Amino acid sequence: MMRPQSEEDLAGALAEATAPLRVRGGGTRDVGRPVVGDLLETGGLTGIELHEPGALTLVVRAGTPLSEVEAALDAHGQRLAFEPMDHRVLLGTGGAPTIGGVVAANVSGPRRIAVGACRDFLLGVRFVDGSGTIVKNGGRVMKNVTGYDLVKLMAGSWGCLGVLTEVSLKVLARPATEATLVATGKDAAAGVAALSAALTSPFDVTGAAHLAVEEGRSETRVRIEGMPGSVAYRIDALRAGPCAGWDVVRDDESAVLWTEVRDVAPLAARSGAVWRISVKPSDGPVLTAALAAQGIGEAALYDWGGGLVWLLVAEDGDAGAAAIRAQVAALGGHATLVRAAPATRAALPVFQPQSNGVAALDRAIRAKFDPRGILNPGLMD
Repeated sequence: MMRPQSEEDLAGALAEATAPLRVRGGGTRDVGRPVVGDLLETGGLTGIELHEPGALTLVVRAGTPLSEVEAALDAHGQRLAFEPMDHRVLLGTGGAPTIGGVVAANVSGPRRIAVGACRDFLLGVRFVDGSGTIVKNGGRVMKNVTGYDLVKLMAGSWGCLGVLTEVSLKVLARPATEATLVATGKDAAAGVAALSAALTSPFDVTGAAHLAVEEGRSETRVRIEGMPGSVAYRIDALRAGPCAGWDVVRDDESAVLWTEVRDVAPLAARSGAVWRISVKPSDGPVLTAALAAQGIGEAALYDWGGGLVWLLVAEDGDAGAAAIRAQVAALGGHATLVRAAPATRAALPVFQPQSNGVAALDRAIRAKFDPRGILNPGLMD
């Protein structure tokens, strides 16, 4: 196992590498096709380089545990607004998530509907490419001399283009309070319609989810955050409109509800494969209804107002892949097999198959940044 302690050590290790490498941060996101190769961990690249609370800016080494980053921000009343998921809950993995892993997977939680994804908060990156070259892009200088927007390119690259060593992020202030409106008993179509009504209201909803994870039971949730007076006003307004008659859960109890949604906790204890499917919000219930008619789908969690569907399916045969891909093709969007046994993930395209044009562009980019094909080979194929 390689565990470099500096960017220079990492560059040397990659320049001298003669075999495929399995790049890992904290080891919490066992997603993608299994990679065969020597293990390279980034956990030696730790530490907060710069935190300017007044400028809402954070520069941190990629191997720094996410918990350390969140604690430092919390001490100044700030947070990572994109609400990164803790995959350990759903995947049953160990280790500690790192900030580099969050960026490499573009991990974005329920608040994405209001503020954007992880990549939208990424100001700059430093990384080492597959030939051992140190590359920097964005950050405080914000110059791009490569012709690529590497800041956006590295978010969601899963370590296949380069090994992150440092990331620069925009952070936001933590709201003073939060509250969640909760309704029970709605079917998926009615629940998502209610979420849509809340999201199109002028009341700045920061979370909108429908949980249909137990037979005959469901829960629909809408979150409001901000100053106490503003939250109270918006909650009352929503209860007088699209959320009439809904219950209200406040502060810490509200936060627990969204940690459950963020980490897909209601599906974690149940056996089976789990797909992460992105479609137009109104098509979420259409997708699951079409799959249910084929006997596919045992439980679902709809986040992002219905646009992100976490679907639990029986893990036999192709784990529903053919039917799910067909429905996604009909509706538009993409599907990723997030949780499944290694043998299942080895046999299937885990990530959404690309069109010929996009696949050709992807190959060209990989050849540019990893000409020997040694970084997480096959993980995203």
